Amino acid sequence: MQYPQTRPRRLRGTAALRRLVTDVYVHPSDLILPMFVREGIAEPAEIASMPGVVQHTMESLRKAAVEAVEAGVGGLMLFGVPQHKDARASGADDPAGILNTALRTLRHELGDETVLMGDLCLDEFTDHGHCGVLDASGNVDNDATLVRYASMALAQAEAGAHLLGTSGMMDGQVGAVRAALDDAGRPDVGILAYAVKYASAFYGPFREAVNSSLSGDRKTYQQDYARDVREALAEIELDVAEGADIVMVKPALPYLDVLRAVADASPVPVAAYQISGEYAMVEAAAQRGWLDRDRAIAETLSSIKRAGASIVLTYWAVEAARGYGSAARN
Repeated sequence: MQYPQTRPRRLRGTAALRRLVTDVYVHPSDLILPMFVREGIAEPAEIASMPGVVQHTMESLRKAAVEAVEAGVGGLMLFGVPQHKDARASGADDPAGILNTALRTLRHELGDETVLMGDLCLDEFTDHGHCGVLDASGNVDNDATLVRYASMALAQAEAGAHLLGTSGMMDGQVGAVRAALDDAGRPDVGILAYAVKYASAFYGPFREAVNSSLSGDRKTYQQDYARDVREALAEIELDVAEGADIVMVKPALPYLDVLRAVADASPVPVAAYQISGEYAMVEAAAQRGWLDRDRAIAETLSSIKRAGASIVLTYWAVEAARGYGSAARN
C-alpha cells in the first residue's frame, strides 16, 4: 500500500481554500472592550505595562466608546479608578462616583447601541485593595461584602448598565445581586458572572491599570489553578442557579481546558476574559520583534473561540473588529 492515501494538506494549499473551510470565526459582535476611566486627570494616562491602553478621562472615554461601537464591538466593560479610597469602598455605590458617572455618560451617549457593562467589585475603591470589606481580623468578610455588592448593583443599574460583571468571587454574590435588582424592580438588568476566576499571576498589569492598593494576594477567594476542572463546573452550576445570565472564565489562555469544559456544560452563554498579562506578553514580544503581532492577536482570539467562548473580553477588541484577525490569518 502506498502512502499517503489521505492528504489533508489539499485544503490548506491556498488562502482561498483555507477561507472556504474555516469554521472558527471571531465576529466583532463577539468582542467586549474593557475600558478604564480615572478621576482627576486632564489627559488620558498611559499604562506602562499595557502599551496602547490608557486610563481615560471622561471625555476621552466617551470618544473611544463611540469609536468602538462604530467598529462593531459588541460591548464595553467599564472599570473606575477613583481619587479617594476607603475601607468600605464608599465610591463604589456613590451615584457621583467615577464608575457610575461614566456609566451614566455612556448610556446617555450610546443608548442601546451597545451592551454597557460595569465591573461590580470593590477592589478599585478599597484602600486595602481587596474585593470585599474586611472583618476585625483583616480577613475578607464574605457576607458583609454581599451587602455592599447589592448596593453597588443598584447604583450601576440606575446609572444605565445593561449587564453587571460580578467579579469579586464571593460565595452567593450572584444571588445577592439578582435579589437586590429584582426587589428594586430592575429585572431587566442582567448579570455577567465571573463564575470561574483564578488567582493568577497574569493580573499584574491590571493592577497598574486600576491603581490597585493591594498588598498580598486574593487566594482565599479566587480559585486555585491546581484544582481539577470539577471545581469550576461547580461554580458554574451555583451561579446559574442563582440567576447568572452569562458566565465567564478568567483568565482565558492558561485555562482553555477549563473553558472547553464550561462551554460543554453551561446552559447559558459563556464568556472568557483575555486579561492584561496575556495582552502584555504579546505586546512586549512584538515590540522586540520576537513574533508577528497581528498574527498572534488573531491566533489567540481564535483559540479562545475554538475552546468554546461565545463572548471574548479583550483589549484588542477594536483592532480585531476592524479586521486584523482575518487579515493576519490568511
